[in-house]
Amino acid sequence: MSNIENVLIIGSGPAGWTAAIYAARADLQPVVFIGVPKTSPSIVLPGGQLMLTTEVENYPGFPDGVTGPDMMAAFQKQAERFGTKVRGEDIVSCDFSKQPFTLETSKGETIQAKTVIIATGAIANWLGLENEMRLAQAGGGVSACAVCDGALPAFRDQPLAVVGGGDTALEEASYLTKFGSKVYIIHRRDEFRASKAMQQRIFDSDNAEVIWNKEVIDVLGEDSVSGVLLKDTVTGEESTLDVKGLFVAIGHTPAASFLEGSGVELDKNGYIKLNTRSSKTNIEGVFAAGDIADSVYRQAISAAGMGCIAAIDAEHFLAH
Repeated sequence: MSNIENVLIIGSGPAGWTAAIYAARADLQPVVFIGVPKTSPSIVLPGGQLMLTTEVENYPGFPDGVTGPDMMAAFQKQAERFGTKVRGEDIVSCDFSKQPFTLETSKGETIQAKTVIIATGAIANWLGLENEMRLAQAGGGVSACAVCDGALPAFRDQPLAVVGGGDTALEEASYLTKFGSKVYIIHRRDEFRASKAMQQRIFDSDNAEVIWNKEVIDVLGEDSVSGVLLKDTVTGEESTLDVKGLFVAIGHTPAASFLEGSGVELDKNGYIKLNTRSSKTNIEGVFAAGDIADSVYRQAISAAGMGCIAAIDAEHFLAH
């Protein structure tokens, strides 16, 4: 077993890299475990959900926009400039029962650390269709975040579709009505799970239309979305719907499976519970930042801010 790390950061999205930048500048010599690429069933890449975002237009400092992968590469470069160590493995289990903490990597190595910042994010739930994932990766008009991508030129004044029936789906659809010529909400049941207020906002919209009892069974288009193939959940009948963008809003799954048995307290949806506005978990010396602890905002800028807070909290912990 090697030396004990001051700050071990799990995750390499905006939260993880920002935590690394702050911790490295504080001379804490952080190590970041960026994870390994995997498919489960959607693509999960080091760098997080931004790796599937072709254009980021709402992050301050990039007036002409920036691609998600380019932004994450810049974050990493900045973190490494200040001495951050980078490891290309997953953390598969954690023992937070005593100091120093003990963690196991996907290569079977044991690592010890005085503080741990968990920034593994949340993974958008996808439909699991081959063409859906292909077009999402290629920037071909499939997205899991309307707030991130809906205002892009490719979607303006075009017919768009949102899949889902909860508050998130209807919020995304409502947001898209500002840009799309028509927004279809495709739901596999005959009623929404969303709040009555959100439903009313959709029903009152001039350019939103609900398509009940349908599920998307394929995404059409070679280089970009041209439509979706639908199947009626009651009759089994198939039909096509011409749209230029597909927004999948069927929830997120926090990337927290490696925390099983660690003692870190999660909420009922599997997100890490934080103490007030800090990054502190229920275990002293263990902090969380980004979408793993945020089921509401889920933006790169808010994740980065949480990463900054976590690094400062870790620095204060180590100083005492």
